[in-house]
Amino acid sequence: MEYEISLATAVGISVLFALSLNLITGFCGQISLGHAAFFGIGAYTSALLAKAGVPFFATLPAAMALPALFGLVVGLASLRVRADFLAITTMGIGFLFVGVVRQQDALGGEMGISAIPDTGLSKLAFMLLTVALCVLAALLSQYIRRSWMGQVFNAIAEDEDTTRVMGIDVPRFKLAAFAIGTALAGLAGALYANNLKFISPDSFGFVESMTVLSMVVIGGIGSVPGVTVAAIVLALLPSMFTFVGEYKLLVYGGLLFLMMRFSPDGVTGALRRLMARGKF
Repeated sequence: MEYEISLATAVGISVLFALSLNLITGFCGQISLGHAAFFGIGAYTSALLAKAGVPFFATLPAAMALPALFGLVVGLASLRVRADFLAITTMGIGFLFVGVVRQQDALGGEMGISAIPDTGLSKLAFMLLTVALCVLAALLSQYIRRSWMGQVFNAIAEDEDTTRVMGIDVPRFKLAAFAIGTALAGLAGALYANNLKFISPDSFGFVESMTVLSMVVIGGIGSVPGVTVAAIVLALLPSMFTFVGEYKLLVYGGLLFLMMRFSPDGVTGALRRLMARGKF
């Protein structure tokens, strides 16, 4: 039973992480290939504060605020670049984060941070907390999706220039998307660090950024239920098939290629078309 609880916790963290990227890429159309950096900032913030004696729950707001601050900085960069250039910029942020952490002894360097203090929660309680936060993130995503903010996000994703001509303050909404998405990524990172009690730079590299992007694309860009299901399935794959863990980038990259080739709108879009044709 302990294994199942640990697995459910890990899956919940993946779902929260995927939902955070979906807010940026799925809702607002801003491609991010370095999202794991914000996941890592949240993890390191929570871990360092916990090592300093700060209670677990008190570390969570800081683990959300700091990534959100960095997200605003990246968001400012997104105001000047678009599409492929934005993807390259965010990829650079990811590599920069890992490079800086590796060189800082205060952050554990190559060895990372170990012996992170206990949260004071049982494994079951921590799992239930993770699931509850996932549900709240999904509800928040759905609320944003259906709100006026979500409508503006969709307009920006569809045609940013037209949205700007209509008099909408596009920069403000793009910054909002980055701030909210990176804050949720930081929260997922805090849960990750306190769950494993150990973090290292390798946990927040390009592979993790591609993994979470695969979850969003395969689930259906912008679809909260689709991304949630895709995150659950892809997070479970390594435990079901050992080789997936060893060749994660190859497997997820292949799935990403196949989905973009045959169903760009993800599994959600494929199911929608089948239902429209009366085949499902």
